[in-house]
Amino acid sequence: MIERNLKDEGESVVILDFGSQYTQLIARRIRAEKVFSVIMPPSSKLDEIKNEKPIGIILSGGPSSVTAEGSPELAADIFSLGVPVLGICYGMQLISKMKGAEVERADHREYGHTVVEVQTGNELFVDTPHSQRVWMSHGDRVITPPDGFRVIAGSESSPLAAIADEKNRIYGLQFHPEVFHTVYGTDIIKNFLLRICGAEPTWGSQSFVEREVEKIRERVKSSRVLCAVSGGVDSSVMACLVDRAIGSQLVPVFVDNGLLRLNEVDEVKKILSEHLSAELVFVDASEQFLKGLEGVTDSEEKRKIIGSCFIDVFREQSEKFGPFEFLAQGTLYPDVIESRSTVGPSAMIKSHHNVGGLPENLGFELIEPLDLLFKDEVREVGAFLGLSDHTIDRHPFPGPGLAVRLPGEVKREDLELLRQVDRIFIDALRRDGFYGEVWQAFAVLLPVKSVGVMGDERTYQRTAVLRAVTSTDGMTADWAKLPYEFLQTVSNEIINKVDGVNRVAYDISSKPPSTIEWE
Repeated sequence: MIERNLKDEGESVVILDFGSQYTQLIARRIRAEKVFSVIMPPSSKLDEIKNEKPIGIILSGGPSSVTAEGSPELAADIFSLGVPVLGICYGMQLISKMKGAEVERADHREYGHTVVEVQTGNELFVDTPHSQRVWMSHGDRVITPPDGFRVIAGSESSPLAAIADEKNRIYGLQFHPEVFHTVYGTDIIKNFLLRICGAEPTWGSQSFVEREVEKIRERVKSSRVLCAVSGGVDSSVMACLVDRAIGSQLVPVFVDNGLLRLNEVDEVKKILSEHLSAELVFVDASEQFLKGLEGVTDSEEKRKIIGSCFIDVFREQSEKFGPFEFLAQGTLYPDVIESRSTVGPSAMIKSHHNVGGLPENLGFELIEPLDLLFKDEVREVGAFLGLSDHTIDRHPFPGPGLAVRLPGEVKREDLELLRQVDRIFIDALRRDGFYGEVWQAFAVLLPVKSVGVMGDERTYQRTAVLRAVTSTDGMTADWAKLPYEFLQTVSNEIINKVDGVNRVAYDISSKPPSTIEWE
């Protein structure tokens, strides 16, 4: 998944990304089998692909139709490499079209669960049942298999659910094996990797760290690096990784943007002092950020202002301690994929302060060693680097901080209310043993008031929303089914202790269709 020249470092599986939102899930499933993978655009030349020493190639799905003019195609003759090829959804349709089969636009889009019947005697479905539930998401269909291919799985709605040219080791799946909803998807991917490609399961946190350290050293050389740290999992792991690579050339900077949680400044200073060899630079820029946000209500504008303020602060620190050619950040793949297309034509969901919110005239070259990792993988890397369990297990906290948990204008008095509500909720989760069971939990303060009764008096105060979700990678999430008694206790505690809040709600939205954060 990390784009680099492997040369003598070993083997890789190349994923050619046609813009599917699931592409990184393919990479994640491959890495779960301890096999190294590289994501590349379909415009990659043959020499570029060969340079990665592929033992197999996967063509991802995508939002386009192969029947449409201008739809993405392969720039390289990947079949000339003689390695196994697996096409998923759009990838299968493209392979079929390239091999001379007819592909047509279906009468209706097939989306959701389907039960397929698998033919015996093929390597792709070894050790999986004859009937199995899979996840479909497509609008095109292959009418007949290309010459040399046979149907190895089908259903009533998708007679060509899987095809294979076993002589040349070319396979196609109309469904998505990478998603959780395909019950035996992991087995199918594992069969492709181990049985068909002959992959050796040797990739993991240690090899990732070794490669990234070498890559950072090669890129930075004798230059110094300004490092943005927040005390969260992402930035802490990133900082430790860069610190391991270049040591004293690193200058870590922690910025108080006025949008942090209660007592966060002291907690972050303690965490970073325990894990970094470089001396921490602390900057209180809260007034600068809050002033820039005055009167701003649009969520995208808030993110971009925060991103711009961060860069201004880092430029100031560069003048003070620099010069610096590089700025290191803890960007992860969920940040990237929601902000902009990575290597395929995927859609933007929202900008992130350290991705879509960055100005064009940045003034630094970015170092983002984690930008193609998921959160759970970052935690594994953090454990390998020796970070404490408390640091690794912290819930994700957005770069824009509490600004994205205050819909509408960010006001100082509202920040104080939100900090109190959030602290009560998080403390209760830790106290009652639920903190480790959820992926992320936080409070949101709505810009609306409602009527209440406290004692014998009428109140007209704010509404707080509690949000807790379960997830493995942050790309999809479900609302956490916390006990009613727990929610009742937390609600009572918030209303009784936080003067200004008289109503508490619990968010029961999943992702998708919602996002985890409110803005």
